[in-house]
Amino acid sequence: MTVFQEKRLTETFFRIEPRQFHLVKFILEGYDNLAVLSSLSSTSGLIRLRCAEESLPDLIGLLTALAPTIKRNRLV
Repeated sequence: MTVFQEKRLTETFFRIEPRQFHLVKFILEGYDNLAVLSSLSSTSGLIRLRCAEESLPDLIGLLTALAPTIKRNRLV
C-alpha cells in the first residue's frame, strides 16, 4: 500500500489588466502544472494563483517577465 502525503498549494494574489486574463491562462497552460489560475473579480482583474511551494520562484519569474504586458495601470 502506498501512502501519499498531501501537499498544500501556496496561494498568491495579483491584480492584472482584466483583458489579459486569457493570455495569462494560455501561458500558464503551456507550463504544465505550474499554477492554477482563478479569477476573483473580472472587472478589477483580481486573480488567485495556486502552486506548489517549490514552483513559486518559477511562477514569480514568469509573472515578472509578463508584467509589462499584464500589469494593471489603474488602482480601481
